[in-house]
Amino acid sequence: MSILVDPPMWTAYGRRWSHLVSDTSFEELHAFAERLGLPARGFHRDHYDLPEELYARAVAAGATPVSSRELVARILAAGLRRRRTPTDR
Repeated sequence: MSILVDPPMWTAYGRRWSHLVSDTSFEELHAFAERLGLPARGFHRDHYDLPEELYARAVAAGATPVSSRELVARILAAGLRRRRTPTDR
């Protein structure tokens, strides 16, 4: 299992957020997110937005803490990075 999470430093809607990804498959990512109780609406192209209050729970469940830079590099290397397109608006 290769679930990765970056530090909760992205601010939106009055809270801080992390990104939760897999460098193996989207199936693995969706299964992990479901176990954490994350709603499907939290999935955006290649990651789930993870609220700060669930960060420790994600790590305890097996997510590996990495920097944002490493997170992006790992999903790029795995071919799982989905960039925003003009139709994503």
